[in-house]
Amino acid sequence: MRRLRTIPGVGPITALTWALEIGDYTRFPSVKEAISYCGLCGAEKSSAEVMRMPISKQRNKHIQHVLVEAAKLAPRNSHELALLREKEIQRGNKNRATLAVARKLVAYMLAVDRRKQDFVPAEELAAKAVA
Repeated sequence: MRRLRTIPGVGPITALTWALEIGDYTRFPSVKEAISYCGLCGAEKSSAEVMRMPISKQRNKHIQHVLVEAAKLAPRNSHELALLREKEIQRGNKNRATLAVARKLVAYMLAVDRRKQDFVPAEELAAKAVA
């Protein structure tokens, strides 16, 4: 949980909910599967043709709720997430922007769990590479 809290916008409640609801992160071979489990992607209806539907109802509603609330606050703590939110607001509405930030948080948390290292923002990685 301490490592998860190094991610901007992830506080103690978000980290604890992630740890309890996700459990063994190795059961998700890809970020897409973790995002789907958290209910942050649209459903598909396919009979003759694939139709994109609103957000999926097959989800873990506890982690979905916590991630959406964290995504509303995360752009205040991270320049990278703020840029993502602004880009998505330009393309659509605020709800889509919040979901995009929540998906990014899932990717960050899964990466931190897999690497077993603290989160390092992209800006700091670029600065270290130049130096």
